Amino acid sequence: MRLLHRASPWRALFAGDAPPDPRDWPPLLAPLADAVAALGPTPRLAEAKAWQPQLVEALRRLDLPAWRIAQLLSDHNDWLYRQAVEQGLSAMRVSGWGEPPARFCVLTLGSGARHESLLGPDQDNAMIVEDYPDSAHTEIDGYFQALGERMTDALDEAGIPLCNGHVMARWPMWRKRLGEWGRQLEIWTAERRVKRVQQANILLDFHAVYGDPALAESLRDLVVALVPRAALFLDEMASLLDETPVALDRLGRLAGDDDGAPHERAINLKRQGLLPLTGSVRLLALRQGCRAPDTRGRLSELVMAGALDALRASTLGDALGRLQALVLDAQLTSLAAGRAADGWIDTARLDDAQRLLLRHDLQQVRRLIKTAKSMGNNR
Repeated sequence: MRLLHRASPWRALFAGDAPPDPRDWPPLLAPLADAVAALGPTPRLAEAKAWQPQLVEALRRLDLPAWRIAQLLSDHNDWLYRQAVEQGLSAMRVSGWGEPPARFCVLTLGSGARHESLLGPDQDNAMIVEDYPDSAHTEIDGYFQALGERMTDALDEAGIPLCNGHVMARWPMWRKRLGEWGRQLEIWTAERRVKRVQQANILLDFHAVYGDPALAESLRDLVVALVPRAALFLDEMASLLDETPVALDRLGRLAGDDDGAPHERAINLKRQGLLPLTGSVRLLALRQGCRAPDTRGRLSELVMAGALDALRASTLGDALGRLQALVLDAQLTSLAAGRAADGWIDTARLDDAQRLLLRHDLQQVRRLIKTAKSMGNNR
């Protein structure tokens, strides 16, 4: 039940059941081969998760761009998810639960689903179970509740923390039959309520990481059929873009919102750069009925749909990569100093060229927000 990527040879790196075998790799890949060899062929989940900074350093030595490194980090997290599910299923067989009583699919959500995770993500996941009779609910849902608890506990122990907002398949809110997910989407998209839009925003970036991908594709069909027609819902989603303004003042100078800042030079570039960018692209993509869950894929689909011109989409893709690079650099610095990997960058560590590019990229994101909001007004 492995789900493979076919878009790039890089994306097959963590597609197997075990870590890749580097023994036959060419000398050009020596930094990565050394890192993989240091991990070993049978690491525990916690060892594999703790190894990720070493993976990032090896990929940087190979001059891979930050957006590709984020994809590979996310692919490695997918591998951790698959191992956690397999361990849960094995433990349940030993405990007498038997085999899964219905087809199911585990989803990652948010940046993990977009394959844009950097270091230090928490858990955001869900589960789709095939439709079954209500009379079997206690037995079947009890099985998948137990599986969801085992999976999320294993990931937590490995170093991917439980979600503080309870967005995990261990909870009924995020573990439903396919038909129930359809009805949930109908409720969420029926009107403009802030909480419902926020919950839908979490779900609408999803990726099948384990199980039957046909269930995820059926959910995608429901999203594409329902959401582009949900005018009030999309209008509220556009309004929520104002809650995460980019890190610029009115004169276009770098300026964080200071909410929780560790020092006066700090900007939370995840909250005030990446989230506004990915949220605006998500809104545009949902209006157009795009199917890609990732920002770069959505930009490509928006160009094909005529909603963005190719040059602007390319500019935004470049901005995404540069923002990811800045956050990733800051995370590695924080980890080396014994601090947590988060979304804060220290603007004092940027040179003049980096500051200029950052201002340019955030101005592009600010312009994109205006575009995403105006498209709703022009319906």
